[in-house]
Amino acid sequence: MKVLVPVKRVVDYNVKVRVKSDGSGVDIANVKMSMNPFDEIAVEEAVRLREKGAVTEVIAVSCGVAQCQETLRTALAIGADRAILVQTDEELQPLAVAKLLKALVDKEQPGLVILGKQAIDDDANQTGQMLAALADLPQATFASKVELADGKVQVTREIDGGLETLSLSLPAVITTDLRLNEPRYVTLPNIMKAKKKTLDIVTPADLGVDAAPRLKTLKVSEPPKRGAGVKVPDVATLVAKLKNEAKVV
Repeated sequence: MKVLVPVKRVVDYNVKVRVKSDGSGVDIANVKMSMNPFDEIAVEEAVRLREKGAVTEVIAVSCGVAQCQETLRTALAIGADRAILVQTDEELQPLAVAKLLKALVDKEQPGLVILGKQAIDDDANQTGQMLAALADLPQATFASKVELADGKVQVTREIDGGLETLSLSLPAVITTDLRLNEPRYVTLPNIMKAKKKTLDIVTPADLGVDAAPRLKTLKVSEPPKRGAGVKVPDVATLVAKLKNEAKVV
């Protein structure tokens, strides 16, 4: 069984994001980029399923500019068997990515699609759900445990009230949460091996998909700076301020 794992190239989570002076977007010039952390968890889970013998091949996929090859090489170093880059300079939004992934699902016929629940740049949390809808596949979001058995996948997912376990028929779409696993450290030998693994490059046109953006960003701005705190002499003064100034009680 194949597992398809989409991965996204994002600004590294350790980097303080800066907004462009004209407010048109986030400044990524000379900024360290890396794999989206939730997608890294997805790659790790797919590799673990292959190591258990439940999966035969792990295919990493990324959509975007040519530099996404670096992100795919990281996925190959973690343990993916091969990679596919859907290369385009267009601004890709969740719906366009879901359509591209749907075309690859039709082509590759994977038994599972495992992807991060959201990307840390736009926090959209939409691509997995859109893909499941377009491909008419069962889905389980926010997975904290995944088990394959008897032609089905059991997914424990985190919900507001605790945990929920779903049993899905295959093929299916799963989005990963933070507590699913801890990705392995990528070693130098595996980085060298990744350079020899197959990385195919296609375009949206090759897949018959129109990836033009449907939404327009009008303005990007930083959140207002937080004001300094105020010390109060007693509880009565605190309650009065919460009631009269903050108006939260």
